[in-house]
Order: sequence, then structure tokens, then C-alpha cells
Amino acid sequence: MTSNPSTQEHLLFDTLTDRWRALRESGPVRHDEEQGVWRVVDHEGVAAVLADPATYSSDMTPIAPTQEDFEAFRQGNFVGMDPPEHRKFRTLVSQAFTPRVVQGLEPRIEAVCARLLDAVEDRDRVDLVDALAYPLPIIVIAELLGIPAEDHPLFQEWAATLFGGDQLSESADMADIERALQAIAPTVRTMNSYVLDHIRHRRADPGDDLISKLIAAEVDGVRLEDQEMVGFVALLLVAGHITTTALLGNALVAFDRAPGTLTALRADPGRLPEAIEEALRWLPPFPELGRRVNKPVVLGGHELEPNTLVMAHLGAANRDPARFSDPDTLDIARNPNPHLTFGQGIHFCFGAPLARLEARIALRMLLDRYRDLSVPSYDDVTYQNPAVLVGVRHLPVDVVRP
Repeated sequence: MTSNPSTQEHLLFDTLTDRWRALRESGPVRHDEEQGVWRVVDHEGVAAVLADPATYSSDMTPIAPTQEDFEAFRQGNFVGMDPPEHRKFRTLVSQAFTPRVVQGLEPRIEAVCARLLDAVEDRDRVDLVDALAYPLPIIVIAELLGIPAEDHPLFQEWAATLFGGDQLSESADMADIERALQAIAPTVRTMNSYVLDHIRHRRADPGDDLISKLIAAEVDGVRLEDQEMVGFVALLLVAGHITTTALLGNALVAFDRAPGTLTALRADPGRLPEAIEEALRWLPPFPELGRRVNKPVVLGGHELEPNTLVMAHLGAANRDPARFSDPDTLDIARNPNPHLTFGQGIHFCFGAPLARLEARIALRMLLDRYRDLSVPSYDDVTYQNPAVLVGVRHLPVDVVRP
């Protein structure tokens, strides 16, 4: 497997490596004067912040701009909730989105992968984001929810608006963020309305889909209201697919940069799970998670007051030499691999099992179908704004069949 690294490649991956190393070298906890936030960058500190929701809250409403459309979305978005509300929502959703449900998707994921790759069977150069990494998770999630998969252009448009970061620089301040929120509010409104219509349809005519199961889920006599389900369904529909898209693209680029990696995986596909975990460590799709200080606390020797914003930097923590040997090197045999890409504690990523399953199946089928695949030129690769999402938008790859 060969590739032709170029300036584009250097700009994204080498710059991220350098930036995350510089963050760690400036100290495990420091105040970012320009953005007015505290940054935690070491593995131990980031894990501790994420594991302590009583002190470091996920609920940003006390310091976030008030906006009607985001408030409607927030009602069921348990990523932004603290206990006990978070526990209620996660328990209810867990009744519908069970490990058995996820494992039962394997045959369908394989069928979708095969159909998508069959569609580009006559090409020697394939954009693996357009052909596979984008459509696969959105088709799977839409079918899981009972939402028409043919509406995927809508979902792609929403994801591009919400996670593209086109309104933000890589050092956005609160004023920039407020302007960006205003710019994407109409998209959130449209998405909320679309999802709410489907929830109401399923309440009137239940099926075997996840939305119907959410409607039926009950804990201590409590069920989810339609509006409460909107945030979760929209989150899964948009954020759930964009994370898997980024994971697949990042894994392919990571393996391309490490000569011999795909050859080794093709010879022993049983190594794929560990390789995927290493790609997750090396290039986490969401490099930072924000937390609001809920009560006075001393963090890294600094006294922080309530409503202070703390940014837990997963990208830097995943490269912490105190936790990982040779952290800037991709090692697909790394084990154990306690990366923090999916979070920690009560907010550990709800969709992680599905993302891992989709990545494992898709990568295995690529290895089976192609004798070789490589990125011919990184000049043709385009990227997301890494301040929002670390991932590729387009990934043209040359493929060689057996």
C-alpha cells in the first residue's frame, strides 16, 4: 500500500499532532485567555473531569445563549443533561436501544456495505466517504428509526450545517459561537419538525422500529413525551452518523499513513477491533468536550468558580506519554488502549457499540474486496474544520481488485 503524502496531509495530521503536543507541554491545566476557557489536556485530568458530573456539568443552559429552537432540541438530548434527568432518559432509551438490537443489525450492515460497494465496482478510483463512509451509517440509522432512508440528502445537509464548522475559525470565542448558533437555528427548527412528525406518526401507527420502542419504553410509570424524544432521535440521526463517517475515514487515512497496516489486517482480520480502537485514539472525531463548573473546585492547582467553562481535550489526552508509550505513533497492536474518544463515566458514548460494529464490518469488507487500496494524493483529500470535527469530507482512493 503506497501513498503520496503532500502539504494537505501535513496541514491536518502533523499540525494536529504538533498542536496537541504543545497543549500538553503548556501544562495539564491552563487558562486560555483568548477564548476565556480552562483547558484540561492530560489523560488523568480529562478522565477525572468526565467522570465527575456533579462538579463538571454537561448542562450548559446557565451560560449558553437562549434560543427557542435549541431549547426544543435540548429537552431529549441527554448528552447535555445531568443526573437525575440524565439517568431517567438514558434508562428509558436503553430499553429500546439494547445490545441485542445492535448485534441484530450485523446482517443488514453487511448487506448495505455490499450494495454500496457494488455500486462503484466499475471504478478504479473511489471516494470512500461519498461511496461508503457517509451513506452506510445514515442508511442503517434511518432504517433503525423507521425513517425513510431516501431522505438521506436532508440528513446530510443538516449534518453539514451543524458540524461543518464553516461559521467558526479554529479559535472561536463566545461571540463567534453565538453568531454560529443563530446561523444554524433554522436548520435545527427544520430538523425538530421533521423528527416530531415521524414520532407522532409512529405513535399513531407503531411498528418494530426504534421510535416505536422508545414510545413504549417505561420506567417507574414514566414514559417519554413526543417532544422529549425529538432531541434523542435527532441526535442519533445526525450526530450518530457523522461520528461513524469520521471514524471510517480517519481509520482509512491512519492505516494509509502506516505502510503495511492494511496488508497485516488483510492477513489477520481478527486484529481489526484493536486497529479500530487505535484509529479512535489517534484521531478522535470530536477532539474536545465542554463542561460547566457546577460548584467551586480546585483543578490542577487553580481555583475555578461556578459557571466557568472547562474544555476536556480528548485529542491531547489520547496522546499523553504518561499513559501511552510512543503516543504519536499509530500502533494497531496497542493493548490495552484506554483512549477517551467515547468519553468516560455516565456520558460514555451511547452509540459506541454501533459505531464499532459498522467500522469493523465496513473495513473487513474493504479488505476482502480489494487487494490494495491507497490514497494517491492528499491534494485531493478535503477535511472538516478540526475545531469542530476531526474527519475527512472527501477521500479519493485508488483500489486494486484481486
